[in-house]
Amino acid sequence: MSAIEFILAGMLAAATPFLLAALGELVVERTGVINLGIEGMMALGAAIGFIIVYHGGGHLMAFVAAGLVASMLALVFAFVSLGLHANQIAAGLAIGILGQGLSALFGKTYESLTIKGLPQLAVPFLSDLPLVGRLFVQDIIVWLSLLATFAIWACFAHSKLGLILRAVGENPKAAHSIGYPVTAIRTAAVAFGGAMAGFAGAYASTVYTPLWADGMIAGRGWIAVALVVFGTWLTGRIFVGACLFGAVSLAGLAAQASGVALPSQFLASLPYLATIIVLGVIASNRRLLKLNGVASLGEPFKPS
Repeated sequence: MSAIEFILAGMLAAATPFLLAALGELVVERTGVINLGIEGMMALGAAIGFIIVYHGGGHLMAFVAAGLVASMLALVFAFVSLGLHANQIAAGLAIGILGQGLSALFGKTYESLTIKGLPQLAVPFLSDLPLVGRLFVQDIIVWLSLLATFAIWACFAHSKLGLILRAVGENPKAAHSIGYPVTAIRTAAVAFGGAMAGFAGAYASTVYTPLWADGMIAGRGWIAVALVVFGTWLTGRIFVGACLFGAVSLAGLAAQASGVALPSQFLASLPYLATIIVLGVIASNRRLLKLNGVASLGEPFKPS
């Protein structure tokens, strides 16, 4: 398998943890809330998911449990930041640290243990194409993540729910004045974002790399938050960004396999270097950020 075939074959699977977490954060930020606790929620979801599969609970149960536990952690963030009107940045960082600590606590006795992942499903005919055929051989979670991407795009573009979410994020006072429960809507969005982060963590520990190691999320949550900005709060661009970062993470492995004389630490850092570069480029385009940004992002709302 050539380096290009290797990258194409694994790109979607590598992108899935980024994509699931970023889609959840997109919904959260569209309502005007910024949740920086995604890393901890992913880590906790990864630990819970792995433990359930290891004890024979099955992947479906693992994903459901990981999503529920991560959403509960997200609701703690919602209570502090939306209910008590604490600073969203500080609250998110604290919740993220809590989630990482809980994942280390629960996963301590499972260090370096492995489980069986999920089988891959091939798209007929497309999977037989030269060079790109392996792109169409993926596990069920990858295909579901693509479906989730389309569903969230359709929600924001063509549904009343998407319009309400955007209205709450753009002008919460106006949304409240016409009868929409802003705090409740934001809380529900935060819970959804937490569940998606839990799914992303469970995928990382039970499917993509079916083993448990403390710290295995390794910054994916932070990249997911950055992806929302990278995609300028647009679903399609977030998907492209997730694929880009998935491909970059695999490019380091392909380079090592090809005998490139670079330190492995440098190659492993490529996704994070790419994040910094891309965010720097996007931040320089003020017009693009203003055009697609969320007007009330990070601002507290107190009903009068």
